[in-house]
Amino acid sequence: MWQRCRDFHGHVCPGLALGYVGTLLALAKLREIDRAEDEDLVAVVESDACFVDAVQVLTGCTFGKGNFLHKDYGKIALTLFSRRSGRGVRVALKGEVPAWNPEHAELLKKVMNGRADEAERARFQELHARRTWEILAADPESLFDSTTVDGPIPERARMEPSEPCSGCGEPTMPSKMVTGPSGLLCRACAESSRSGQERRPLP
Repeated sequence: MWQRCRDFHGHVCPGLALGYVGTLLALAKLREIDRAEDEDLVAVVESDACFVDAVQVLTGCTFGKGNFLHKDYGKIALTLFSRRSGRGVRVALKGEVPAWNPEHAELLKKVMNGRADEAERARFQELHARRTWEILAADPESLFDSTTVDGPIPERARMEPSEPCSGCGEPTMPSKMVTGPSGLLCRACAESSRSGQERRPLP
């Protein structure tokens, strides 16, 4: 499964490793062993970084099925619900987990800014791989706090016929539209009208 996560994400990195370890911990706490073929599991992630790709691979939860939800909190955290058992669990990275060492952090800045030379990129990849394997080898409970979630399980994905937006004419889910002066508008047209810009209608 680690290989599948790596292939899906495109490379090996500490963030993906945290997603792998954290998701396996959440699944174990829920006593779930099967990936979601439909919407049996629901995943709520709190960032849009590398972590979440492992969540999708290991749980089978995806945006397309409507059982993969994103809250833009910037946290390495996952709440996983089981419709089979009615239970939920949240795993979140512990505050005391050691941060990247200063050399690794400084090289990351250089790589991201395009200022790293060949030797620095090679050293960064070495430290990146080392940190990844340290995470994979660690006890998951030394990295993540886990808590039972008693809140309601998110509703199943809504399916409905699309209707044309009165602004751009593009087919849109009615439940995602807002009422405008000339009828129902997609959110993009509604935002454009508020900013004084018009979206170009379909020909």
